[in-house]
Amino acid sequence: MKILGKKVYRGPNLYEYRPVIRLDIDLEELEEHPTTKIPGFIDHLLAVMPTLEEHGCSYGIPGGFVRRMRESTWIAHVIEHVAIELQCLAASPVSRGKTRGLGVHGQYMVVYEFAEEEVGMQAGLLAFDLVRWLIPQTLPSGMQQAERDIFSYEARLEALIRLATQKALGPSTLALVQAAEKHNIPWIRLNEYSLIQFGQGKYQKRIEATVTSRTSHIGVEIAGDKTLSSRMLRDAGLPIPEQVMVNDESEAVAAAEDVGYPVVTKPYDGNHGRGVSINLRTPDEVRSGYKMAREESRYVVVEKFVTGRDFRILVVGGKVVAVAERVPGHVVGDGVHSITQLVELVNQDPRRGIGHEKILTRLELDEQALRLITLAGHTMDTILPAGEKFYLRLTGNLSTGGTAIDRTDEIHYENIQMAERAIQIVGLDIGGVDFITPDISLPYAEVGGGIVEVNAGPGFRMHVAPSEGTPRDVAGAVIEMLFPPGTSARIPIAAITGTNGKTTTTRMVGHIMKMAGYTPGMTTTDGIYVDGEMILRGDMTGPWSARIVQREPRVDCAVLETARGGIVREGLGFDHANVGAVINVQGDHLGLGGINTLEELAEIKQVVIESVAADGWGVLNADDPMTRRMARHCDGRICWFTLDPQNERVREHVRKGGRAVSLEQGVNGEMLTLYDEGKHIPILWAHLIPATFEGRARFNIVNAMAAAAIAYCMGANIETIRLGLKTFTTTFYQTPGRMNVFEEYPFKVFFDYAHNPPAMRAVAEFVRSLDITGRKIGVIAAPGDRRLEDIQNVAYVAAETYDYLIIKQDWSLRGRQPGEIAEILRNAALEKGFPQERIQVILNEYDAIRAALDMGESGDAIVIFGDNVTGAWKLITKYREPEVYRRWLIETGQPVPSEDQPVGWRRH
Repeated sequence: MKILGKKVYRGPNLYEYRPVIRLDIDLEELEEHPTTKIPGFIDHLLAVMPTLEEHGCSYGIPGGFVRRMRESTWIAHVIEHVAIELQCLAASPVSRGKTRGLGVHGQYMVVYEFAEEEVGMQAGLLAFDLVRWLIPQTLPSGMQQAERDIFSYEARLEALIRLATQKALGPSTLALVQAAEKHNIPWIRLNEYSLIQFGQGKYQKRIEATVTSRTSHIGVEIAGDKTLSSRMLRDAGLPIPEQVMVNDESEAVAAAEDVGYPVVTKPYDGNHGRGVSINLRTPDEVRSGYKMAREESRYVVVEKFVTGRDFRILVVGGKVVAVAERVPGHVVGDGVHSITQLVELVNQDPRRGIGHEKILTRLELDEQALRLITLAGHTMDTILPAGEKFYLRLTGNLSTGGTAIDRTDEIHYENIQMAERAIQIVGLDIGGVDFITPDISLPYAEVGGGIVEVNAGPGFRMHVAPSEGTPRDVAGAVIEMLFPPGTSARIPIAAITGTNGKTTTTRMVGHIMKMAGYTPGMTTTDGIYVDGEMILRGDMTGPWSARIVQREPRVDCAVLETARGGIVREGLGFDHANVGAVINVQGDHLGLGGINTLEELAEIKQVVIESVAADGWGVLNADDPMTRRMARHCDGRICWFTLDPQNERVREHVRKGGRAVSLEQGVNGEMLTLYDEGKHIPILWAHLIPATFEGRARFNIVNAMAAAAIAYCMGANIETIRLGLKTFTTTFYQTPGRMNVFEEYPFKVFFDYAHNPPAMRAVAEFVRSLDITGRKIGVIAAPGDRRLEDIQNVAYVAAETYDYLIIKQDWSLRGRQPGEIAEILRNAALEKGFPQERIQVILNEYDAIRAALDMGESGDAIVIFGDNVTGAWKLITKYREPEVYRRWLIETGQPVPSEDQPVGWRRH
């Protein structure tokens, strides 16, 4: 048994809406050995991992998976369930998975959900090894003795748990993420720690732990300055114990005597209760407390000790949302166990972990605990009487092992006012008030009490999961503060896919949305654009680029060209689309990445439609049988577009009040027409759209119809759509490599990126519609990773269209030998009866273009299918300017002719 491949899908994908990992596994001889044919396998597995008993599998009830194993199932299916359960054991709970055959004997894909990518992958690898360990050595796939000697399931599981702990969000951050999900607010983790973006584009807000992008930096500084914050609160009339900042032990003792014993010593700018000593009653205790505080800060504060219980009051957006009483870490005697043993028993509580990894923190017998034990006249071996509570900490911070009791319903109104004023004076959007008072349910003015600290970035653990009492949705209050009801968190997203036309359609939609007043973020095959300006160059049609757009603070609308490759590689880069569009599904990229048929390619494209939100729109080509089938997979509503006004599906849809864009014949030509809720709305004559070349470029009529439908579903009005289509041109600078025309020579040059037979046919149809008095010269190539029949079809189309062919090769050979693709194209053209003497093979793209331009005469049309779009266009446009062109050759590293050799237009 072996793993053939691994893939991580980080967004909605072919298998699940949520992130999943796919392992391709070859069972080899285990194909003949399902679970019932491996003696002892099931019982041994359950002994190692008894929690598998809880898996329902296809039966949907606990025990369902065990039943499947006892009825007989394949080992790949077992690996799926073990990978899921390992993540659950590592406190990274997931539940979904599936195992399917790959169409080859013994080979399966195991797909399972993950919450944290690295944890999920390691869980899959451990599941694979664990199953091999459980298989007898008599089978070749069983783990052999040398590997068995070093394999330890317990050690690997412990390492997985440690990894999950390292990668997991802290309790406060996790609570905020979960609250955001409940409010349908998207989020992106921006680093390995606690920096999270909530919302998209210009609506985004960021948090790190519980500090938000709205949190005042000055407020944080004031809260961190104990002396300044205390003075500001005292000056406002709030109950603040007297305090003095000191620089050495003698000053600390003098300050204690000045404010009066008992006192507290604490770091000037500390947190989490580190270095704090309370209820100090003698100079020696003050000196000892000073030393502890000095280890945490350059300066130390001596403060009057306030008698009472320790409360944390949480204020969010100016309002108290939770109150917790904090109880210092302690043990309770049982008359049997020593203090050391009692600590060990307390730490066995599964809610306790290291630091902030769990709801509670483990108790530690550190220096402060040992000092308290010694002061009480005990040792670590002392056995406390039954029921005696012994405190190992002076403060109730959860980070030092304390516990929390919810008191939100008990706080008196005057104490609420006091806490809210304190946070407002310091200037925080989220703040924690540490308040000492005998009884939180009575006014502090009556029973006494004091604010001992105000905290920026307060932890939520004690409120979302108190040791006792009601959990409070404090994270929900933060999310509602950042995104009040009725405000936006999401930018509208249009995801556009298809075999041909998606780049032009994307650019059309981006242009329309910009004219509608938006600041669109747009991803295309040549780069990422924000408000019409390129910010990144390259093929940016995958999930990574989609996430970049969502992180851009200026963007209020996303128009995302979404290519097959990114979906196959790792899924989509967003969770929901407001509009998902599929322009067409045609023969390209077949035979790559396990996609061999149009139906399989359509499944990939369909992921975009499946991502459409319930209140969104799926825009589909009613003339394409592959896209028509996708309608039933869309959770939103459907808007069709069609070249055929008699399309029965569309007519029925329109009769029911549905939305559609159709091309209709009128007295002045063909009209793009919108139907919506029974209304008939003319958009624009097709021949008035520059990109259609007076209606001759049918492929751009289709693209314009799709763009109109998408823009309308995104909220653009009809007048803006009309204006957008009328001002959208196919210049290189607006649509590079998409039917660009250069007319400054005696002949015309048409330049396009078409690289598959359907696209070549569309261009051929356009060329045949033109009034060309001279020759039609084609400069063609084909990608090296396409099927033989697809490469041949490129040549067949060219042979039927052009009078002269120059065959080149793409810059990337994609696994082919130099000249191999050109030879296939040449032979295919000859097979179609194309005259041999009218074929030239010039492999270098620039040389091929130069040769075509040299041939050009008045009235000719030269159609160039480019690979390096920018370089080829530069050559086309500068070919007539020898010196400019010579400099460009030098800049791009191309061979430069000698000074006496003619350079440029019509060298012959």
